[in-house]
Amino acid sequence: MKATYHKYILHFKIPSGTSRGVLTEKETWFIVLEKEGKKGIGECGILRTLSIDDRPDYEEKLQWTCDHIHLGKDTLWEALIEFPSIQFGVEMAFQSLASKTPFLLFPSDFTKGEKSIPINGLVWMGEPAFMKQQIEEKLAQGFHCIKLKIGAIDFDKELQLLHFIRQNFTPEQVEIRVDANGAFNPSVTLIKLNQLSEYKIHSIEQPIQKNHTDSMSELCKSTPIPIALDEELIGVVSLEEKEQLLQKIRPQYIILKPSFIGGFRGTKEWISLAEKHKIGWWITSALESNIGLNAIAQWTFLQHNKMPQGLGTGGLFTNNFDCPLEVSQGQLWYNKERDWAFSFDALND
Repeated sequence: MKATYHKYILHFKIPSGTSRGVLTEKETWFIVLEKEGKKGIGECGILRTLSIDDRPDYEEKLQWTCDHIHLGKDTLWEALIEFPSIQFGVEMAFQSLASKTPFLLFPSDFTKGEKSIPINGLVWMGEPAFMKQQIEEKLAQGFHCIKLKIGAIDFDKELQLLHFIRQNFTPEQVEIRVDANGAFNPSVTLIKLNQLSEYKIHSIEQPIQKNHTDSMSELCKSTPIPIALDEELIGVVSLEEKEQLLQKIRPQYIILKPSFIGGFRGTKEWISLAEKHKIGWWITSALESNIGLNAIAQWTFLQHNKMPQGLGTGGLFTNNFDCPLEVSQGQLWYNKERDWAFSFDALND
């Protein structure tokens, strides 16, 4: 078996704002396996400044992985414990190689085009007029769950945007999720959560920065809005550490990004612990290309979670790979009549 790695830069159609800054491009890496005339591909979805494996030796570790691909998926997963995005890329590449076609990894009623996955519509941070425009577009597109990035503009203006939604739609018509990406100061977070609760918010992701577990635990006890941990899970790798974190903070939800938490195997560990401790969960992509998104979506369908998932990021980039994934009326569908616009040779350009 031969393995190679390839860098690919995704370009955003519109600069996308978070509380950590504005994104104009996204770096990703692909691992390609070749054996007996067949090829498989996996995406290592690193997000600089956020992924725990954003390290100077990242490319060196990709080369090491390709040089040691003969060790197999499971041994490599253990060896790459400090590189969750590469763990995910390796898992995906082996699954791709073993499949009938490189992109039909987990056949199901989803890949047959018979069933869909409910997803949230993502609204990026920006000027209030821009955010309002995005909200109107998502509602017009039939989304029943809207996720707003908050924490970058004036909080009162963000509340006005929530008021705009609730003026027109009840909580039964449109579910609102907000994502603070750790932007709130712990000393005033509870006040802000009480203000947000007036708008019947489904949940808030990561209201304060990670690693303030005492403060987060207190918030989860007293919050008027369910709290979902996101960044808090990054870098927590052993099963024992994962359980300790959940037992200490006791969040209402956890949000699972396979590229950040060790791929399908790491995600499955979190799901098992969450269900053991009666904590809700859903799965979200992490700005992967359609190659990674396709794998995550196919796997997510098999987890039988009825909540809206965070898998609607395929249309963000100008140079993504056209694929069978389509969004319609707030649902992600797999249109098997559409082909992939992808060539392995393009990765060598």
